[in-house]
Amino acid sequence: MDGDYNVNMILHVDMDAFYASIEERDNPALRGKPLIVGGSAEGRGVVATANYAARRFGIHSAMPVRKALNLCPDLTIVRPRMDVYANVSKQIREIFELFTPIVEPLSFDEAFLDVRETAHLFGGAEAVAKSIKATILSQLGLVASVGIAPNKFLAKIASDIRKPDALVVIDPEQIDAFLDPLPIERLWGVGKATGATMKRIAIRTIGDLKRLDIAALEDLFGNSAQHYWELARGIDPRSVVPYREAKSISSETTFPEDIASREDLYGCLVYLVESVSRRLRGHGWKGKGIEIKVRYHDFHSITRSQILPQATDLTAELLQGATLLFQTKIPQDLRPVRLLGFGIHHLRQETYEQLSLFEQPQIEKQRSLDQVTDLIASKFGRNAIRRAEGNRSPKPRDR
Repeated sequence: MDGDYNVNMILHVDMDAFYASIEERDNPALRGKPLIVGGSAEGRGVVATANYAARRFGIHSAMPVRKALNLCPDLTIVRPRMDVYANVSKQIREIFELFTPIVEPLSFDEAFLDVRETAHLFGGAEAVAKSIKATILSQLGLVASVGIAPNKFLAKIASDIRKPDALVVIDPEQIDAFLDPLPIERLWGVGKATGATMKRIAIRTIGDLKRLDIAALEDLFGNSAQHYWELARGIDPRSVVPYREAKSISSETTFPEDIASREDLYGCLVYLVESVSRRLRGHGWKGKGIEIKVRYHDFHSITRSQILPQATDLTAELLQGATLLFQTKIPQDLRPVRLLGFGIHHLRQETYEQLSLFEQPQIEKQRSLDQVTDLIASKFGRNAIRRAEGNRSPKPRDR
């Protein structure tokens, strides 16, 4: 594998039971006991991470904590310490950058690395993976799983297939043998509903899908057919996009038909605020500036911005600021609108809490709510859960 520096140079590094492993590391008395990091069982708390002892009881992320306790009454529940996890994530990223500058973080606990230009310095891609795993273990006391493959799709599957503490290599000549037996749900974009549809027509594995030609797939799955056809053959042309400090995060949508209702426009704004704030938290950032962009039917655009009292990543605080900006700075005599955008700027990474617009108990309530909605959105899609105000408008096609 390591003799050819043009293949198998994409690594996907995924920390094993990240939040739970940090809690076990910091409190050795928890090791070996069924443990989850999550919300309260008294409310609507959900599991953020379960350690492997808890997973043996069938407990998994996004499961209600009440259900987890029914499965394992002796379960230990630890409340999330997001500032700690963010700091450890930063340390892990610094380890990655010892081996390559081309690092694409996906979340606190996983990232893609492109080592094509640097692997030869360390003895090849597999040697890099072993060194990363050993460095994370020795410096941070945590275990990582690594997949090595010609592209991102295959590398991500490889890191997950033999967890925990995995190191899996997929050579180009092994792609078909590796993919064909896997359940169809392993394809990106095949969720619960699509998977059930496929199984009804006897597509249970990736190999089953691969036997269909592109025309048959288009009849069955429309615009998604090409995506499924390529992934089933291990084709993924996407590059690893290295991390760059962003100046802003934004999202905007162009409506199929112009919107003249202020209530509908506000509903869309709520949806965009939720989407952008979720991405903000995913990067471990907070933002102090907000901005609303409106483009009218005649293509005339206006942009209105505001600086908040303090940087935040709470959806409720960002929505409160956006609502005030919408009410006071967007003209009341609204002309038909073809595009709406929302953005957050003045970004920073913080591992401490500043004073907030809300009292402290309310902050914790809002943070728990955000954690729940983030988990649901990551597992079931961003439209799986939305605020009621966001459901009043046509579902935006944000980009």
